[in-house]
Amino acid sequence: MRPHYKPIPSNESKLFQAVVQENEKEFEYPWHYHPEFELTYILRSHGVRYVGNSIENFFDDDLVLVGSNLPHCWINAADQEYPANAIVIYLKQEFMDKTWMESYEFEPIHKLLALSNRGIKFDKSVALRIKEKCFELHKLPPLEKLILLLQILHELAQTTEYHFLCEQGFSYELNHAYNERVNIVYKYIEKNYQNKISLAGIAAQLNMSEEYFSRFFSKIMKKSFFEFLNEYKINRACKLLIESDKQISEICYASGFESVPFFYRQFKKFKNCQPKHYRLNYQKAFS
Repeated sequence: MRPHYKPIPSNESKLFQAVVQENEKEFEYPWHYHPEFELTYILRSHGVRYVGNSIENFFDDDLVLVGSNLPHCWINAADQEYPANAIVIYLKQEFMDKTWMESYEFEPIHKLLALSNRGIKFDKSVALRIKEKCFELHKLPPLEKLILLLQILHELAQTTEYHFLCEQGFSYELNHAYNERVNIVYKYIEKNYQNKISLAGIAAQLNMSEEYFSRFFSKIMKKSFFEFLNEYKINRACKLLIESDKQISEICYASGFESVPFFYRQFKKFKNCQPKHYRLNYQKAFS
C-alpha cells in the first residue's frame, strides 16, 4: 500500500514553481509523494482529500499545505459537472536553504514548513484572503514572484485559523513496490461503501489473506481498515448534510451504515458533534 513517487518538472526557478491547473476533468495523480512542499488551492472542485492517514471532504476554496514526502491526493466526486481548477505551489528543497530559511527573518515560515509534515488545512476565510495573491503568482517577473510567495507564506505562518490533518503525525517508509495498493483500496471503497464491505472482500482485491491485509493496512495507515472505512462513510454523510435536506436516517443509510445508533456513535467519534448540530453549524457559518 505504497504511494507513487511524483517527479515535479523543473522550471526556471530553483526555489519554487507555481502551476495553474485549469479545465481539468479531474486531478490526474493518484496517492503520491514528492520531496517538494506543496501548497494546493482548490479553486473549483469537490470530492475526497487524502493526506497521510487523513480523510476529509473538500470543496471550492480548499487550501492545504503538505510537507515533504507526505503522501496525498485529491479525488474528484463522480457527480462533478464542471472542470476541476486549482493553483498548486511547489517549494523545492533549495527553498529550505539553511543560510536564509533558518535566519531570524524567516523563523515563522520555517516553523510553518516544519509543521506541514502533519498536513495543514487552512480555514476558508484564510484561503479567501490570499486567493488573489495566488492568482497573481504565475503572472509576475521572477523576483516579484518570489517576494509575493514569501508574503503568502508569511501570512499563513501568522494565522491560527487552521487544523492539522494528521493529528498523530504520519511517518512513512517510502517504497515503490506497493504503489498501486492504496489506490486499489480507495477505488474499492468509493465504489462499494454503500454495500457491506468485508475484510475478506477487500483483502481479495489485493490477493492477501484477511490477517495479512489487516496487519499491513494498520501498519501503513496507523489505523484499522474498518476505522478508515467508517471515517470515509462519515465524510460522505457530512457531504449529504451540507448539500441536501435529507433526514438524518436517510443520510445514515445512504452513507453505507446499517444502524442509526451506530451511525450516531461514529459521527460523534469523528466529528465530535451530532449530525443535526453539524448541519446547523455549517448553515450558520455560511448563511
